[in-house]
Amino acid sequence: MSIAADSLLSYRSSDDFALFLESQLDVASEEDEFEGFNCTNELNDHPRIKRPKLDDSDPHNSISVAECTTDWYDNAGESHIENVYPHPGVMGGMCIRCGHIVDSESGVKLSYIHEGMRLAKYEIARLWSKGLMSNKLILVLDLDHTLLNSTRFEDITPEERYLTAPKEALPDAIKGNSLFHLESIHMMTKLRPYVSEFLSEASRLFEMYIYTMGQRSYANRVAKILDPDNVYFNTRVIAQEDCTQSHQKGLDVVLGQESCILILDDTEAVWSKHKENLILMERYHFFQSSCKQFGVKCKSLSEKKEDEIEDDGALATILKILQRVHSLYFDQENDLLNQDVRKLLKKVRKEVLQGCKIVFSRIFPTKFPGKNHRLWRMAEQLGATCSTELDESITHVVSTDVGTDKSRWAVNQNKFLVHPGWIEACNYFWRKETEEKFPVNQEKISDAPPTQE
Repeated sequence: MSIAADSLLSYRSSDDFALFLESQLDVASEEDEFEGFNCTNELNDHPRIKRPKLDDSDPHNSISVAECTTDWYDNAGESHIENVYPHPGVMGGMCIRCGHIVDSESGVKLSYIHEGMRLAKYEIARLWSKGLMSNKLILVLDLDHTLLNSTRFEDITPEERYLTAPKEALPDAIKGNSLFHLESIHMMTKLRPYVSEFLSEASRLFEMYIYTMGQRSYANRVAKILDPDNVYFNTRVIAQEDCTQSHQKGLDVVLGQESCILILDDTEAVWSKHKENLILMERYHFFQSSCKQFGVKCKSLSEKKEDEIEDDGALATILKILQRVHSLYFDQENDLLNQDVRKLLKKVRKEVLQGCKIVFSRIFPTKFPGKNHRLWRMAEQLGATCSTELDESITHVVSTDVGTDKSRWAVNQNKFLVHPGWIEACNYFWRKETEEKFPVNQEKISDAPPTQE
């Protein structure tokens, strides 16, 4: 066995990923082609292997060496060099395949898996192409406001003090094992309803990662709550310290191709380079401090002693979307390696308001091009057709004022007259919401800025 394999063996008791590398990085006689590199390795099977030695006089051990080599002797005692290809990755300053010392900082840093680990991008792609055989995609999950909500003890309001009581004394809507007092970090965490069922079902279809802008100490503590038996995430917990760009999350630290990765997050801005992979979640505001942080001027769920409806909440809805994308991806009629979740996500999104034709009334400022407005673009992404003119094909008028000509026309023609929040809700829940839940205020708005009719 090579030095690379020997180095991996020392981590067997603490790092399951090292075992995966040992089985996949061609340390056991196998032939694999990827992007033109011949990755044949006979270290285990060839009878006369010249094992790499960490000798400074050996040019192959120079810190500037950029390629792996396999040296061996033939029956005549002649030395041969076989298999020259780029180093697939580094752990502890050594190539994980050939064992030579490497000082290069190239490759993707994966310190959340193991300190000092880096993998070449081509090797990540190769490993992932093998992983597709298990019929699993990758799902990256944000923590705060997506899977749970946390608050500091000192931010708990008087109306929330009841949460410090024993679990059996809590209201029925909040009972169960969903509220945790994290004394070591002086925080209280509330799991989003349906999160346990969501993780269980999603794990059948995805390799799951946690990706948070929080500190690692917090991320690991919360990951243990979500995954007490370590069956969902293992070492796949990415925290603020692992980000390669300040105040941004990136898929460069995830072991997989972007075409195979879906993201669940409540904040679009942190995924500026990966918006097409993102499913934007409705924020979970359980604590008042969360409402205050985002300028939501209402009582929190905790203050109202309520919670999201478990079977009809955000996670239950999004699980159906994930299942749909997964099903489309692994459709037997498609070429698996040419599939792209980003295209499939657009396809599923366009099914939400397919067949709807929308006119907006007094939503856009005067002389503002309607096509450039966020709601117009959102409606089109959901599959609706938007227009500036009324005709019999119109199905919905979106307005905040029942007194406009277009609003009155909708009522007279028995068309749907809905508040702009209807489009927002359809976008968050990926389904056509019931129009009656989004009525337009009967009182005409007189102090609003001038808008287009």
